[in-house]
Amino acid sequence: VSVPGGSDGPSGVLICSENYITYKNFGDQPDIRCPIPRRRNDLDDPERGMIFVCSATHKTKSMFFFLAQTEQGDIFKITLETDEDMVTEIRLKYFDTVPVAAAMCVLKTGFLFVASEFGNHYLYQIAHLGDDDEEPEFSSAMPLEEGDTFFFQPRPLKNLVLVDELDSLSPILCCQIADLANEDTPQLYVACGRGPRSSLRVLRHGLEVSEMAVSELPGNPNAVWTVRRHVEDEFDAYIIVSFVNATLVLSIGETVEEVTDSGFLGTTPTLSCSLLGDDALVQVYPDGIRHIRADKRVNEWKTPGKKTIVKCAVNQRQVVIALTGGELVYFEMDPSGQLNEYTERKEMSADVVCMSLANVPPGEQRSRFLAVGLVDNTVRIISLDPSDCLQPLSMQALPAQPESLCIVEMGGTEKQDELGERGSIGFLYLNIGLQNGVLLRTVLDPVTGDLSDTRTRYLGSRPVKLFRVRMQGQEAVLAMSSRSWLSYSYQSRFHLTPLSYETLEFASGFASEQCPEGIVAISTNTLRILALEKLGAVFNQVAFPLQYTPRKFVIHPESNNLIIIETDHNAYTEATKAQRKQQMAEEMVEAAGEDERELAAEMAAAFLNENLPESIFGAPKAGNGQWASVIRVMNPIQGNTLDLVQLEQNEAAFSVAVCRFSNTGDEWYVLVGVAKDLILNPRSVAGGFVYTYKLVNSGEKLEFLHKTPVEEVPAAIAPFQGRVLIGVGKLLRVYDLGKKKLLRKCENKVLSFLFQKHIANYICGIQTIGHRVIVSDVQESFIWVRYKRNENQLIIFADDTYPRWVTTATLLDYDTVAGADKFGNICVVRLPPNTNDEVDEDPTGNKALWDRGLLNGASQKAEVIMNYHVGETVLSLQKTTLIPGGSESLVYTTLSGGIGILVPFTSHEDHDFFQHVEMHLRSEHPPLCGRDHLSFRSYYFPVKNVIDGDLCEQFNSMEPNKQKNVAEELDRTPPEVSKKLEDIRTRYAF
Repeated sequence: VSVPGGSDGPSGVLICSENYITYKNFGDQPDIRCPIPRRRNDLDDPERGMIFVCSATHKTKSMFFFLAQTEQGDIFKITLETDEDMVTEIRLKYFDTVPVAAAMCVLKTGFLFVASEFGNHYLYQIAHLGDDDEEPEFSSAMPLEEGDTFFFQPRPLKNLVLVDELDSLSPILCCQIADLANEDTPQLYVACGRGPRSSLRVLRHGLEVSEMAVSELPGNPNAVWTVRRHVEDEFDAYIIVSFVNATLVLSIGETVEEVTDSGFLGTTPTLSCSLLGDDALVQVYPDGIRHIRADKRVNEWKTPGKKTIVKCAVNQRQVVIALTGGELVYFEMDPSGQLNEYTERKEMSADVVCMSLANVPPGEQRSRFLAVGLVDNTVRIISLDPSDCLQPLSMQALPAQPESLCIVEMGGTEKQDELGERGSIGFLYLNIGLQNGVLLRTVLDPVTGDLSDTRTRYLGSRPVKLFRVRMQGQEAVLAMSSRSWLSYSYQSRFHLTPLSYETLEFASGFASEQCPEGIVAISTNTLRILALEKLGAVFNQVAFPLQYTPRKFVIHPESNNLIIIETDHNAYTEATKAQRKQQMAEEMVEAAGEDERELAAEMAAAFLNENLPESIFGAPKAGNGQWASVIRVMNPIQGNTLDLVQLEQNEAAFSVAVCRFSNTGDEWYVLVGVAKDLILNPRSVAGGFVYTYKLVNSGEKLEFLHKTPVEEVPAAIAPFQGRVLIGVGKLLRVYDLGKKKLLRKCENKVLSFLFQKHIANYICGIQTIGHRVIVSDVQESFIWVRYKRNENQLIIFADDTYPRWVTTATLLDYDTVAGADKFGNICVVRLPPNTNDEVDEDPTGNKALWDRGLLNGASQKAEVIMNYHVGETVLSLQKTTLIPGGSESLVYTTLSGGIGILVPFTSHEDHDFFQHVEMHLRSEHPPLCGRDHLSFRSYYFPVKNVIDGDLCEQFNSMEPNKQKNVAEELDRTPPEVSKKLEDIRTRYAF
């Protein structure tokens, strides 16, 4: 850690080594060293060294200090005492304890950002600098024996206040995608985290909604609006709720209360209302228009004869209404604030079902276009310009009847004009919601009114209603079908994301002091005020805490419960922890002299009672070869643990499967593969067990049946034809259920016989399909094995030519398997069409000695279909559909907490197009750090048959002139290219 120099400090460096922190500098400065303090009464192995893992420096004009964090998460404040540029002592003071960080940063505004090594990141406010509390200060000047150190007592946060946390999934150890909550769209169940900070998170596609208020209404309303009193007001003044035969006006203040003197007509339903001009209000109701001036004068316009108003569109200066029979009447506000009817009326060819006006652009008199949707499945754009008023400009035919329209200006960059007026210059988009649940987004040309570049998205089963709201200072569209969706522009790209909330019926933007960009919505007979905070997020997540690092989990198919195995190395089980504490407390009492017995007994009792949460203070490190494990049955929807089985100390669960045996009817069993006394380096193991549990109580409890000893670690278990396949070290075995233990039915002797030339090292995964078994090996890629029922033999018939350190694999079809390795590659391997799995095996084994096959392996080899370097270790792969009605894709999750998908191309034309996009972007938009994109994606194996979608998506964030150049090379326009990108993304995912 460098020490500030020059006029700010003495310069030099602080060196953090095991157990000590040392100050060094050039010249005649002597080295100064101070031991790193340790926790009092720590359960850790006392021989273990302590080290600082990260630090942050804070420097002001008058002083500087360092915050350094130990590997247990304790932060010390380090200051240097100087005497005329010579450092005389180092002082350490315990500051606070936060989760172990990869990096910390002190901000000038008095915040501390902690980038956690694993799990969520935190932002703390530094409330005190820790100068004036009773915490003891340790100094290098204090006399100590060599090897001794200081002790301190950890405590909850005192100097820091947690302000915010940033969700992080890192590390994802296992992931399953399934619709266990019956929500149409599958959820991602992700086991992530490490040690006591682990969690099971349920990810749903959608924006998180925070409910600000919910209030009951006297009946079922059919619409809601908010209006301001004056155009300059920052916040809304009224909420107007329309019922079938009445209108309710609520004023917004400290509380929301009903008012009667607003000038609105309360005895009729309302079709629309808005602020008109600077400070007047307009209410459109079936029999007329009510114009309410600021001094409460009211002007009424009544409908002629028997006609009523069916639809209307209003903005700040214009009102357009449609009367029965398809007649349009247009009003515009004149400079004196009066509403004037345009002399002519326009007869439409069919009944009007919906209308929309854009907001008036800043500095202009009116919005130029009116969009009208008709019963005959068309949308027409009508001009409102005085030169050609009410003349049709363009028309678009629709696949179904429109339900609602909304013209918004989106994707604009904020610009200031000459007068300093802030406005955004974006594109006009016409959003069309259809009755069949589809949303269309079309670009509206601001000069000619032509419609072009239509994008479609299926939103749900109900007709789509559209509402204009504000998000991040820009216009956005809330679309409501059987789910609500928000279409908004964020960081210069469009997002269309569902809200993770119940069905809503009508909404309007809402601004108040507590919630400047909220939404007020109605659902049945309640009025709700909602806020959307985490814009730009794809998933929202619910986290359920776990005790140790989750390794794998399986889903019980009948009850949808999860069976999770959690295992930590270097950890104590609860029982051992309690035992250690008891033993230390007894030692404390024994060590004390006669006169200090009572005090020591009190301290021992306090020590036994103190319980610091491990998720913050970390779990005690038990030393090498110490393991702790639990098996947990959890309900994934509520997140409650239904059953928890603690394994003994030094038993480590590595694999789990849920299966049925053909000889026991339809009862479900859970098999857990456990290693005993495993030491990782140099590797040694005292053997393993396969625990068998019966799932009772409709899948909520585990009933222990028996444990079967095996000689190596059972690292993979898979159900297979009413029995179970277990990979024990390098052996593959078939077991069946017995009364006292699992019975071995078959073992691949040939595996061990052929593999004296060590082809299989350690089986880490088993996939089965039909009679075939695909075994993934820890370093030798995949081995295809055929099970012959009649001879009861497992015979190898094919393998892969490349060494791959497989971490996970999944079957794509009968001949194809996708796998990932620990260096961050994903590959798809397929058996050639002429592969024969009817391999004859001679019982004597002589033939196998002479017929060595190919390259010391099986005689048939698999072909590599694709290779791709992700750059992060992939730990789960699954073939699944992510959206209802979408196509299948391959979803992967990585150790760093990333979630990605690989989607298949269905046409040569698409493939060709994206290949060219990728080629142009490689040259036009090289990465920031200057690495060659092609060589990065081919880091271990040459990239084959994969196009980097992340690179292609960068097209939207390039400068417009570069976009134009690339699009011209492809014979397209930039909107067409980005439409292609959006289409392929929405066909498979979000």
